[in-house]
Amino acid sequence: MRRRVFVTGFGILSAIGCDVESNYSSLLSGRSGIGQAKFVKTLLDRYPFAEVPASNEELAAKAGLRLEPFHSRTFLLGLCAAKEAIRMAGCEDQLPSMALVGSTTVAGMDLTESCYVRMVEEDPTLKYLVDSMDCSDAVNRMASVLGNRNMVSSVSTACSSSANAIIVGTRMISSGLADRALVGGMDSLVRFSINGFNALEILSPTGSQPFDQNRDGVTPSEGAAFLVLEAEDVVGNRRVYGEIKGFANANAAFHQTASSPNGEGALAVISKAIEKAGLQPSEIDYVNAHGTGTKNNDLSEGRALEAAFGVEAMPLFSSTKGYTGHPFAAAGAVEAVFSLLAINNQVVFPNINFKTPMEELSIRPVTTLQKKEIRNVLSNSFGFGGADSSLIISKV
Repeated sequence: MRRRVFVTGFGILSAIGCDVESNYSSLLSGRSGIGQAKFVKTLLDRYPFAEVPASNEELAAKAGLRLEPFHSRTFLLGLCAAKEAIRMAGCEDQLPSMALVGSTTVAGMDLTESCYVRMVEEDPTLKYLVDSMDCSDAVNRMASVLGNRNMVSSVSTACSSSANAIIVGTRMISSGLADRALVGGMDSLVRFSINGFNALEILSPTGSQPFDQNRDGVTPSEGAAFLVLEAEDVVGNRRVYGEIKGFANANAAFHQTASSPNGEGALAVISKAIEKAGLQPSEIDYVNAHGTGTKNNDLSEGRALEAAFGVEAMPLFSSTKGYTGHPFAAAGAVEAVFSLLAINNQVVFPNINFKTPMEELSIRPVTTLQKKEIRNVLSNSFGFGGADSSLIISKV
């Protein structure tokens, strides 16, 4: 018999706060973290971004470390979020046997971008920073600091990375390969991401406006979130914040960067996740949508949602990227935390920056904070290449 998988702790850093409490406060007040960049240096600084409001020195201090030249911002963000999750779960003594599944897309590019020319041409001693470019570097450093001695792995599937890390941890526990897992993701804001989205001509000049007719692109951001997952039979009398009840991932393989206009890949994972959770579509109370604010994603996802639920039976939905921007690999875990906050506080967070309904869709996102009974949340994370994932997070 497969074991149920519970969430006993979670931690987060995003553009709207450096811990769970400050993120929740910002969600309640409608405060966006999108604005002028302070830490990343780019020639595209005319665009708004969404940075975690802490320097590397402050992040290192928060994590209880002395800042070293090989500490990437990605690693520091992940470690801070993981430590908050572990404290909340109260399972510090279990870390050596706990599986660690992290995720990132940019790894240590914040280090290498700043000194690439010097590294190659002038100062060969800097070549040690090349190690930080490996997507496993940040996760391995986290394991070294935290003391994880069990399975340590890194996932990189674009913007669905941390949702897939949660799925990996859930499957390990459910099948008996592990009793506990620390799962999540982290990305720092780097020029590689900014320039890449600029090359695709989808950088928003105004800030993310998910599901709005006049949406004009993605707002690159950074952040980290980690969850402590535990098997039902090892939790004991400690508090449980939710259950990973269903999940699905698939490769739509429609285009290297674009989603299918009709959302076939999104519809497939939404439907499969609901089925795996043993639920009916009518039992989903809130959808935390991927909702990037791009013309392509919001149309594709919106059509998938209409097909999955029907226009008349559509549950309340919103994208929280108007608050945080798009933290890429961290997005799935960040929004899993927001889903847990919705469940534990029985509240639906509004889709801020929404003004004009999309002409192609009949459904509309929630635009005001709403108190509501929430038992089951669908959280979507869709990545380049059609790497689509959906989670069902439920009240216990």
